[in-house]
Amino acid sequence: MKTKQSSHTAVPYPRIRLLMADGGRMGLLKHTVHGLVEFDITQARETIHQHKAQTGEALSFSAFFLACLGEAIDLDKQMHAYRNRRNQLIIYDEVDVNMLFEVEVDGKKTIRPHIIRGVNKKSIREIHEEIRAFQSQHQSSQESMFIDRFVRLPGFVRRLFLWVLFKNPQLIKDYYGTVLVSSVGMFGTGSGWGIPVPNHSLQLTLGGIGEKPGVIDHRIEVRKYMSVTISFDHDVIDGAPAARFVQRLKKLIESGHGLGD
Repeated sequence: MKTKQSSHTAVPYPRIRLLMADGGRMGLLKHTVHGLVEFDITQARETIHQHKAQTGEALSFSAFFLACLGEAIDLDKQMHAYRNRRNQLIIYDEVDVNMLFEVEVDGKKTIRPHIIRGVNKKSIREIHEEIRAFQSQHQSSQESMFIDRFVRLPGFVRRLFLWVLFKNPQLIKDYYGTVLVSSVGMFGTGSGWGIPVPNHSLQLTLGGIGEKPGVIDHRIEVRKYMSVTISFDHDVIDGAPAARFVQRLKKLIESGHGLGD
């Protein structure tokens, strides 16, 4: 008996997606709590636009966000702590943020991570220049070269490596950074949250930006709000410290902290 064959196209599965699949499998083992929040970024965006109008330079909003993130974590470093095999919490002084950027490789758009070391000790300008350097020279990035080699390993080797890595806080810091920031807002417009499957103790997912009424000095104005998902490992971070961290970050972001320097 003959069966009808459907029309389709078969293409190679992207090797970079293997890393996402392996990481997602590990992330499902964590006890993650997600918080959906909104940050009023009207003032920050206006300051960045004014800077561009005056100097012609497009200052990176990501650099501003990371500088605020580093300062917020710096006030309670347990927000990026990790538990080791001896049941100790390892709390690092430097906040190393692994951020995902859309870059062009061989004429195609793809996602590449870059770890910005010690964002809690860097200015917006320093972070901005590092991001721009990575986006223009990402082919030689240490993280990119590691990923290209890693995804070529057999599946059981990759999964064994990840299992060992996530039992060792120092390896997490070296290869993955202590905090992850990703952005789903770069792929569309309008407000909305993304719900990740994180491997880090703290991950922030930047969602869409939308306009809605806000109360400023007892007046209703149209403001721009960015949707942000803050995900934390409840085995390491308690709810009250996480809430205080969110409030610190919100205050820094909404005041445009550091943009006037």
